[in-house]
Amino acid sequence: MPLVVPGVTADNMGGDKTQEWMTKLAGKTLSEGPSSETTFCKTDLPQETRVIEPGMMVTRDFKPERLNVHVTEDGTVSHVYHG
Repeated sequence: MPLVVPGVTADNMGGDKTQEWMTKLAGKTLSEGPSSETTFCKTDLPQETRVIEPGMMVTRDFKPERLNVHVTEDGTVSHVYHG
């Protein structure tokens, strides 16, 4: 059974926004150039975005507005979350 904390729900943690970004980014690679069917331009990401590569050290501070984008070894987006 998941931990339930009053006042902290998927909606409060950016659940809808997270799903929207997951739909936009999943399976694509991030690039400096224009977006296409297989790439997504980094400049189109929200200002508060952190791209996390395999083995990369990250802080554990929680920022609800920050989009965390996890990429695989080859640079493909595997998943995203807010926090």
